[in-house]
Amino acid sequence: MMERFPFTRCRALAALAILVALVESAPAGDGWNGGAYAGVFAGGGRAASHIVDRDGFSNWGRPGSSLNYGDSAFLGGALIGQRFAVAGLALRVEVDATFGKLAAASDGLDPRARDETAATEMRWMTTARAGIEQALGPATLFASGGLAAGRIVNAVTDLDRSLDASGQPTPWHVDADDSFRDGDTRIGWTLALGVEAPLADAWALRLEGVYVDFGSSTHISNRSGDNRCCGNGTPRRPVSYRVDNHLAVLRLALIRSFD
Repeated sequence: MMERFPFTRCRALAALAILVALVESAPAGDGWNGGAYAGVFAGGGRAASHIVDRDGFSNWGRPGSSLNYGDSAFLGGALIGQRFAVAGLALRVEVDATFGKLAAASDGLDPRARDETAATEMRWMTTARAGIEQALGPATLFASGGLAAGRIVNAVTDLDRSLDASGQPTPWHVDADDSFRDGDTRIGWTLALGVEAPLADAWALRLEGVYVDFGSSTHISNRSGDNRCCGNGTPRRPVSYRVDNHLAVLRLALIRSFD
């Protein structure tokens, strides 16, 4: 079963090593100071999706069977933010936009026939977050959370074949009625944790991990109800799938302060 949390132990150890190196190599001072700031970032993202065959339509006669699937891709984007103090607390608000196609797929919905593929695509994402920060020597640690929006496409593609008049199997073809492809702009929540180290003048380098949960969506298949739902003797009716979409990104950002 695929890990629901996307980064492996090796990636986590590598990220920790980079964090330590940033703090150790940063110039002495009181941390990176700045009010308004902007930056660009790049890094690796991983989509982690979970699909539930509520009626057992794909995994014939097994209602509630589920499948985890995911994949990784390179992502980039830009951010703007503002740092300020309230009652002695160092706070920040930030908006970012992430671009890059992040896709994942698996043919494990029907583990026997392997003729149905579940797939997810993320086209873009933006988050708006508020958080708190703490100077640690020359570096600054921060944590933030807020809302996320993204273009998410979920799909199940069913392949069928039949016998022709001579009894020979026909080529595989997509059964559109037993497939779906739904895309919309989804709203979710996000958490981030990172560290910033000053470079020179108004510049800083940031390493950050971001987790986004876009929640669940419901999708209908066998829309005409021409096939039996979930096995012999079951009624002919439409069926539904539930898909949970999650995303994690580890990214490196170059940031410039304007105050």
